[in-house]
Amino acid sequence: MTILMSAMTDSKHISLAYQGMRDLSENILIQQASEVESLDLSNNKFTDFKFLITFPNLNTLIVDHNGIQSHVKFASLPELHTLWVNHNKISNLSVFIATIVQCFPKLRFLSMMDNEAAPSYFNGGSYQQYLDYRQYVISHLPTLEVLDDQPVTKEQREEAQRIYGRHLTSSQSTKRKTRRKSRPTDHN
Repeated sequence: MTILMSAMTDSKHISLAYQGMRDLSENILIQQASEVESLDLSNNKFTDFKFLITFPNLNTLIVDHNGIQSHVKFASLPELHTLWVNHNKISNLSVFIATIVQCFPKLRFLSMMDNEAAPSYFNGGSYQQYLDYRQYVISHLPTLEVLDDQPVTKEQREEAQRIYGRHLTSSQSTKRKTRRKSRPTDHN
């Protein structure tokens, strides 16, 4: 396929940016999917990313300018550490971050610039809205090192935990509930 031949950098790093694509056909990259570590799908028309299940070693995903919304569907990618979703249509931060937490447990680098859910001075948000956004995201992503264009500092992580509390995964929450139920009660 001519698109792939011109878009491939090597078998581990593939760019299909600016192709006007809505999805990946079953034939594209099927032979190389297990080798791909970095995939750039920027400036296309993708809105659903469940097909990424065929990319088990993917660690970097760039999907800027795709029209992605808050309820986007991603495949679970346990090795993904870098996600760029700049210039999309993400408006509900809690819904989007819940998906990210579930699908990308090792996420270290996240960039959401120019989305309604990521307020900043550049898109009409106040400084307080920007801080709240950062604190919310940081509180939910314990492995996050960089958010947008700024590193996550120890002080920011502490403040995020103070404001939003320590975020528990669903398995931690279930374990706590089970422990509470199994404790003997004293009925004197």
